[in-house]
Amino acid sequence: MGAAWSWAARQGVRIVVIGDPGTGKSSLVASVAKEEFPENVAPVVPPVRLPVGYFPDPVPVTVVDTSSNPKHSQEMIVECRTADAVVLTFACDRPATLERIGTFWLPKLRRLQIKKPVILVGCKLDLTDDQQQASLEQLMASIMHTFREVDTYIECSALYQNQVPEVFCYAQKAVIHPAAPLIDHETQSLKPRCMMALNRIFILCDHDGDGALSDVELNKFQVRCFNTPLQPDEITGVKRVIQKHMPEGVNDNGLTFIGFLYLHALLIGKGRLENTWTVLRKFGYDNNLVPSRYNFAWWPWPLTLRGNR
Repeated sequence: MGAAWSWAARQGVRIVVIGDPGTGKSSLVASVAKEEFPENVAPVVPPVRLPVGYFPDPVPVTVVDTSSNPKHSQEMIVECRTADAVVLTFACDRPATLERIGTFWLPKLRRLQIKKPVILVGCKLDLTDDQQQASLEQLMASIMHTFREVDTYIECSALYQNQVPEVFCYAQKAVIHPAAPLIDHETQSLKPRCMMALNRIFILCDHDGDGALSDVELNKFQVRCFNTPLQPDEITGVKRVIQKHMPEGVNDNGLTFIGFLYLHALLIGKGRLENTWTVLRKFGYDNNLVPSRYNFAWWPWPLTLRGNR
């Protein structure tokens, strides 16, 4: 495992919840703690530690509520700086609170240089109607386009326990499997350092050096990274998808480096960053895409997009 994963597994992930008054943030925190909607909610809920087995990734999560009172603004800033991820709430039944996300909260986080994954959460989903939902979607599209640092957007209802755990699962994943080192949010393309890391991995797996991963080489890669072999029809299906959208991604010898890159770009585009991070960490890379000194820190061949030596 990479250094960042080892750190997270040992220390856990700390998530801070912020937002305007009345957006349901404290009810959200209390609901994930009790796994039911609380009848009485304190103005600020004490920190909640979720057990290791709560989410698929075996990493403990601590959820920290904050006060919306301007008098406690400095405490909120401190919590944001010490957190690993920020959950930023608005009320689905009050579009003005979503507008404040784009005019106040996200600019404030930028101004404070708090560069943590941000999960936008629409609370009180049960109080919205179709017209309000359409209005929210238009506003959200604009915000997501302007503020590329937003990792995920999700709506929930604490009253009906609808997608409450998912909020914090997404926040945990944003820390353990971060998007920023892999993808350029402006261009929506893989970053050069990510491509270099994948190129090195491709070369290591291309045992015969022919510039393509044969079915045998692809299966060895699959077993090494995911401990499960691919069936012949699965390999055929993967190559068929790649060849359809990226003809140069497959040749007579197998999966080319371009196809290997396209496969990861496809997975990342579908939000499955954990797949690419599993591969990177199996080959010794940390969250900065720097290989461990014991895992290929030195490599004699130039790293080119051709995927050959």
